[in-house]
Amino acid sequence: MSAKNRDNKNRWRNITVGFRVSPEENELINRAVALSGLPKQEYCYRRCLNQDVVVQGNPRVYKALKTEFATVLAELKRWIVNTFSDKFF
Repeated sequence: MSAKNRDNKNRWRNITVGFRVSPEENELINRAVALSGLPKQEYCYRRCLNQDVVVQGNPRVYKALKTEFATVLAELKRWIVNTFSDKFF
């Protein structure tokens, strides 16, 4: 008989939990996971169990934050141009 696989906290996890999401929900989950710096499984554990998700800084988180801020900046620029172009031109 093979040895039981245990995680780093000596927990034996042998039950699988899965669920279906829409493509939009999947994108939101993936963005949140990227910004957290955690693996998707650990992020889902913490969110489902209502535990804190503390962001640990690393190059992967830095890149995800940079991408998100670039998206927000582009959206703000688009909004400003659309809002004020009629008033000044």
